[in-house]
Formats: sequence, structure tokens, C-alpha cells
Amino acid sequence: MVGLSRRELLIGSAATGSAFAVGGLAAHAANAADHELVMSAYEHSFLPGTVTQNMMSFLPDGPPPVLRMKRGEKTAIDVKNHLDEASVVHWHGLRIANAMDGVPYLTQHPIEAGQSYRYEFTPPDAGTFWYHPHCNTLEQMARGLTGVLIVEEDEDPGFDLDLPLNIRDFRLGGDGQFIELFKARNAARGGTYGTVSTVNWEVDPVYEVPAGGLVRLRLAITDVTRVGTFGVEGAEAQVIALDSNPLPHSMPADTILLSPGQRADIAVRVPDDEGQEVTLLLRRPNGDKNLARFRATGPSARRSLTELKPLPVNPVPMPDLANAEVIDFVFGWSPEGDAPQASSCGSLGYTFWSINREAWPGDVPGPLDPLARMKLGKSYILRLRNESPNDHPIHLHGVSFQLLRSNKRKLPPLVTDTALLLEEETLEVALVADNPGDWAFHCHVIEHQKTGLAGFLRIES
Repeated sequence: MVGLSRRELLIGSAATGSAFAVGGLAAHAANAADHELVMSAYEHSFLPGTVTQNMMSFLPDGPPPVLRMKRGEKTAIDVKNHLDEASVVHWHGLRIANAMDGVPYLTQHPIEAGQSYRYEFTPPDAGTFWYHPHCNTLEQMARGLTGVLIVEEDEDPGFDLDLPLNIRDFRLGGDGQFIELFKARNAARGGTYGTVSTVNWEVDPVYEVPAGGLVRLRLAITDVTRVGTFGVEGAEAQVIALDSNPLPHSMPADTILLSPGQRADIAVRVPDDEGQEVTLLLRRPNGDKNLARFRATGPSARRSLTELKPLPVNPVPMPDLANAEVIDFVFGWSPEGDAPQASSCGSLGYTFWSINREAWPGDVPGPLDPLARMKLGKSYILRLRNESPNDHPIHLHGVSFQLLRSNKRKLPPLVTDTALLLEEETLEVALVADNPGDWAFHCHVIEHQKTGLAGFLRIES
């Protein structure tokens, strides 16, 4: 059973947050970072009686920590690479300066084994984000390098408990050890699924939550492959934000379609009776699967969801649709079968996918041409056409965009950084090119990304 106090959850990981929460100005005076991540080899027990070897974490002695910071306040994160290979860290969904985005060669040189790198940025948006490597991406993420990042609102919205949930699979055999991380035939289709589903690196964990209280569940889908439908049962629950952006109207939390890279914030009103459980489920045709449970404890607080303050809208500029330029992108299989270029950031050895029928050659120094050039401050409509029978969660770094329309379904006018492009769907999204630089643009099924379905957009003055 996992029992976490409100203080523990709001601070996040004591291991990485102590300098920020306790040291404050003194830490800055000594030029210390607010957070420290140490990319390290690690061992962890997922299955009873087994210890999984050859894992990777952002701590030498525990799973990846939750990083917490405040909107509009500058933060510094020192990343130390204690692995025996190169890496970088990308801050998924954060609209920050290009130099801090964490993409090898596009924004920085890889952090070689034994080296350190300081990331400094000021998050403009509040919400649920996450962090992961963008070098040797499949292997490092598959072995554990994914963590949750929280940017807190200026004012407390009023929850009794704030609970980040790092949702992902691991590919383990019955002995608890890693099996092959991907299969080529699956990489050329929907991707290779994991075998052990976890939340915060635990199988079906149970969390103690205040009876009759209000709990914020922050779902972060950090898996490398799985597109899934999630749901909360056993309590009144509403989705209040998707991909770090508040919804104009909350929606039921019983059926939520989420793909790798996406996030959902759910407000839960815990049942009044001690011992009652709320369940987070993965919806499946052959029967729903428990991912985590939340057990009511203590006397009822008798609170109501109506007590919560609305989440503030993030300052994302809205596009001028009447004067927006349209740019077309086609996502599909690669017309060529050439092997990708060798790179210190790894390769899967195959080229299956492409954007505009050009496969990404791999994480190499270049020079490489952007998929499109956009003028700083101008509005654009990106027309995303999927000519394959597989789903693709399309993620754009550095810029948020608004969903406009689809040829297959009705879309809410959501602001996001990761849009799920369904099989053979054409989706239009709109944005303001307000952040200069070269921004990675790729599928977040990592096997697709690493076998060609990637590129970058250039925003220039």
C-alpha cells in the first residue's frame, strides 16, 4: 500500500526537490540547481520474487522523481549522465527556449557518458508535463527513463491531494528480466507493446486518499507505444485538463482516449466511507485491467467538486484563422528502405516511416533541412494526413496548437502539443509561430519516430 501525505505530494521528490523547497535563495546564491537528475543504472522489483536488471533511472537509488516548479519562475536542473552512453533530456510540452529543448544536434550536443549539463528555463504554462531522453530514445525510455514534471498554478485550486501517475509498460518476461525491446514487424505497424503495466513503477498500486475529499489525479502516458482508453470508476470524477491545458467544460472520466505523450488531469470526489476504493482502469475489449486503486481513509471531509477553483487558462496565443497559411504534411510508410545513418544516439537499424515521404535519417549532426519554414508571429494551419492504417500521436516541440477539424470525428477546440492522428485520418490544427528555433516534429510511438517518422519545423524571423 502506498500512503502519501499532501505535503509529500506537493513537494514531489524530496531527493530532487530539497534544494528548491528548503534551500531557496541560499541555493541560488551558491549557484546550486533547483533540481538534480542523475541518469543511472538501476534495479527494481516489479514481479514478486524477481529483481529486474539493466534498468535506467533519473536517480541512482529510486524511480524517476516528480519534478515540481512554479509557473513564471526560473528553474535550473542539473543533469548528470552516469550511464555508459550519451543522452539528453527533453521537457515534453514545455514552451521554453529552443536551446533548452533537449534534442541532440538540433538544440544541443548529446551529454556524453560522465558529463553534466544544466538546463535553465522559465515555464510559461501550468499543468502536467513529463521528461524523457531524446537520444537512444527507445532503449533509454523502455528501460525506465521517463518522469513526471508538474508546473503549479499561481493559486491553489483547492485539492486535498495531488497525485502524479506515471503510466507506462515494461517489456519483461516471467523471470522479471527485459525481453527484446521491439520487434521489427511491429515497428512497421502499430508498435511493440509492453508486457507489464505499471503506475509509478508499481503493478496495481493502492494509494490512501482522504475519504470525502478532492483528489487531483495527473495521468501522464509515458509509454513508448500504447494508445489506450482509460477510465475512473467508483467515484464522481471529471477530466479538467488535457495535455496541460484546462478544458472549457469538464468531461466525464469514464472513457478517456490517450496516446503516448498525452496527459489528463482528473478531479475525483472520493467516496465518504472508509475502505471504499476508486479504480483507474485500462479499457480493453477482452476485459478492463486495473492500473491503480485509491482507498478512502479517515472520516469524510464531505467536500464537493463545485468547491474547486477553475484552472487558469495558459497564455497560448490564438491563431488568426482568417489569415493563416496552410502547410500540408503526409505521414506514412517510407518509400525507400535505406538504413538510417549511424549515430551516437542510437538507431533501430530500420527505416519504415516518413513525413512527406522523406524518412528522418537519425539523430546526426546534419546539416538537415526543415520540413517547413514558418515566420515568427505568423499564424498557420497544419493539415496532417495519415495515409497509413496505424495511429500516430504527433508531437510538436516548443509550440502549442489548437485542434480544428477532422474528416473522421468531431473535435473539441482543445489546445495541445500532442495530437492523436487516427488511421487514415486528416486532421487540421492551428498555431501561432511564436517561439523561434528548430522544433522537433514526430510521432510519439517511439518505434515510428526512430524508424523515420520525425523531422523538424523552423520558426525564423
